[in-house]
Amino acid sequence: MPELRAVVVGTGMMGPGIAATLAASGIGTCLVSRKAESASEGLLQARALSTTLEKQGLLSSAQLATALRSLSCSSDLDAQIISADLVVESIPEDLAVKQRFFQQLASVSDEKTILASNTSGISISAISEGCEHPERILTTHFWNPPFLMPLVEVVMGQRTVEAVAQQTMDILKRCGKTPVLVRKDTPGQLGNRLQHALVREAIHIIHEGIATADDVDLAVKNGFGLRLPVWGVLEHADAVGLDLVKSVQDYVLPALRNETFADPLLTEKVQEGDLGAKTGRGFYDWTVRDMSAAKAKRDEFLVRFLRDSRV
Repeated sequence: MPELRAVVVGTGMMGPGIAATLAASGIGTCLVSRKAESASEGLLQARALSTTLEKQGLLSSAQLATALRSLSCSSDLDAQIISADLVVESIPEDLAVKQRFFQQLASVSDEKTILASNTSGISISAISEGCEHPERILTTHFWNPPFLMPLVEVVMGQRTVEAVAQQTMDILKRCGKTPVLVRKDTPGQLGNRLQHALVREAIHIIHEGIATADDVDLAVKNGFGLRLPVWGVLEHADAVGLDLVKSVQDYVLPALRNETFADPLLTEKVQEGDLGAKTGRGFYDWTVRDMSAAKAKRDEFLVRFLRDSRV
């Protein structure tokens, strides 16, 4: 693949990790923010994440040197995107903001530049409304933490050309990611549709008094969740037999929650200000639990999984 140049816009939770991912494969990557100070801070984060990957054995010393050499930052968006092959947007999840931003990107960039949003839920078809050449606009939804999670959902908008989507997937594969192609621009894309179906039923189980939050999470972690990295849900269905799957579904599905609005328990918690770790209480009491420790445990597992998968 010829030399590529990418721009990642946004230095919040996702941008630095996305930039580190692209740079590790030798793609010249500029991290852009409105303020020079924020851009510099994002660059430091991206470099720190690259160093962490090397320390964990997920990058060689040569790959780390490539990543550090490939990373840069700027507060001049227009100057950077003029020569970019790929632009990945990771700004706040607000449709109007993203629409204005992509109109700017489309008007300044070369018509062959791939313009991608990291949105986890907003329609890319809606984002690209009013843009020039919407056929080169799509979603690349990196999962958090993006420097560790292999999955990237490539979502085609109503006017996205499939060749552009395939080109994007090739770039992501070069970066060691596992891209999946989502051919229809639908709410929740692919991963979040699956995830929120599970979250909806988990909350319903707690609300019905069937089990506590602790036991729900223990059932996931020590049951089917334990095999999911190597045993997909449809592989499991084929393994046990679709006749059995149908029989179980005919019996179980009528008891599952299927309303098209959030469970009253979730609504109640939001109304009471119990928003999770950021307010100290959600389904768990985070005044006695340590979210930093929980995230560290998560990342340690991901590192081990990624390292073992390469053996």
